[in-house]
Amino acid sequence: MSKSRKMLSLPFLFWSALFILIPLCMVFYYGFTDKNGSFTLQNLFAIATPEHSKALWEAIKLSVVSTIICLLLAYPLAMILSNIRTAQKSFIILIFILPMWMNFLLRTLAWQTLLEKKGVINSVLSALHLPALNIINTPAAIILGMVYNFLPFMVLPIYNVLIKIDKNLIHAARDLGANGVKTFLHITLPLSISGVISGITMVFVPALTTFVISRLLGGNKILLIGNVIEQEFTVTGNWHLGSGLSIVLMLFIIFNMVLSVVTDKDGEANAI
Repeated sequence: MSKSRKMLSLPFLFWSALFILIPLCMVFYYGFTDKNGSFTLQNLFAIATPEHSKALWEAIKLSVVSTIICLLLAYPLAMILSNIRTAQKSFIILIFILPMWMNFLLRTLAWQTLLEKKGVINSVLSALHLPALNIINTPAAIILGMVYNFLPFMVLPIYNVLIKIDKNLIHAARDLGANGVKTFLHITLPLSISGVISGITMVFVPALTTFVISRLLGGNKILLIGNVIEQEFTVTGNWHLGSGLSIVLMLFIIFNMVLSVVTDKDGEANAI
């Protein structure tokens, strides 16, 4: 039986080595070498140049704003979902995650069609004799795209934790005289903090590394660090610099993952 299980794991190990370990090794090789193959740290230190640090700061800023908006929208929604009847709950959750079944690129292109100057929204506003909405190619459009695409990743971990909270604790707090606000601050919120941290990680990391949303909804006028890295690989062909910047970006991702593990030791919030 033990040998059979090891044999069954071979395809997964082969897949992991081929598509995870080997690409990572290539990124680290290119990131720590120059065009002559000599060891260097210049590719990593390039993040300190004005253009790269600006792109990194812009990515962090938009990612933080998007994550905060997702949290403010997701927590009340998760609480509503956790309190409705079981028969309705499954259907509502299905409707909520249904857009995730569509391709990420298509969802973003749909928002581009809606927001562009002669798009659907402005056409409707024009027909109603209302002022046009000039949001395309702005940071607001990028934030909107991030929130739309990553909001389910905030809702699901929080919802998964909320449904596991013993309702008797909430009833006991109310019986002891605590109002709704005190019950939330002293019972619900502390018990759901692991889901909040997991949701923040699951939203912040892809928002920080995205380049498709900023390219389509920002019109290449707002460069995030993801766009810079993509251009180094696809336009300038400087894989060494692109890999070095990718390694720096990995540090932010690793920090978020470590924070998530520390705050959710039992892994309950990630059991979706």
